[in-house]
Amino acid sequence: MTKLDLDPSGLAVLTIDAGPLNLYTPELHADLDAALDQLPEDTRALLIRADGKIVSGGVDVQQFAAQETPEQAKALFDHMLALPDRIAALEFPTVFAAHALCLTWAFEVAVACDLILAAESASFGLVEKVVGLTPTMGGTQRLAARAGVGRAKEFVMTGERYPAATLERWNVVNRVLPDDGFDEAARAFAASLAEGPTRAHAATKKVLDHFQHGGVPEANAHITTIAADLYRTEDLRKAVRSFLDEGPGKATFTGR
Repeated sequence: MTKLDLDPSGLAVLTIDAGPLNLYTPELHADLDAALDQLPEDTRALLIRADGKIVSGGVDVQQFAAQETPEQAKALFDHMLALPDRIAALEFPTVFAAHALCLTWAFEVAVACDLILAAESASFGLVEKVVGLTPTMGGTQRLAARAGVGRAKEFVMTGERYPAATLERWNVVNRVLPDDGFDEAARAFAASLAEGPTRAHAATKKVLDHFQHGGVPEANAHITTIAADLYRTEDLRKAVRSFLDEGPGKATFTGR
């Protein structure tokens, strides 16, 4: 149901392969957790993508039908939410590549990633309203963090499918790329992050986590400590020396 490819550069590529619809099931969730467990300690970036004609058609509705009480439903939803939360907590850059239709749980995983790349023909939706439910895997609130509360309400309440270009305009999708060659372009983009100063990227993620929790004042309270800790890394010290000796843009990074 999933495939994990590890590149010597430190890029890990996690592929969802539960065709034809890549529906969320307990089995797929377990497979994704197992793949995340297998990420090496020296992973420097993660690309999440999907095989097939679509990224995902949503959740297997049998999961909802099986819940007989609110207590049972909450246990299911807590388990489902743990997956995007786990991805959001990773300490290296994470990229989601959507080549086609991307609904419900897959979109919620996408917005848990740091960056989203979309093919021109990709589209997105949170369509839980068709079963009288609201999204449970963090998609609503993570969408609001990117696009604002009003857009999140529109997206969820209408249940419509939105094209990649619209979500780029909303600041949800970072880049829209041509359909032709999309997979290769997404891999190249993620590889470029893996080759960069990934300890510094992790620091950037920490700063922005503080910003999301408490705005500029909280981020300011932590930024100098976070940045100063980078002086413990080989990458910073070597890159500074490279800049002085060779000029800008000549440094290489190892993630250490």
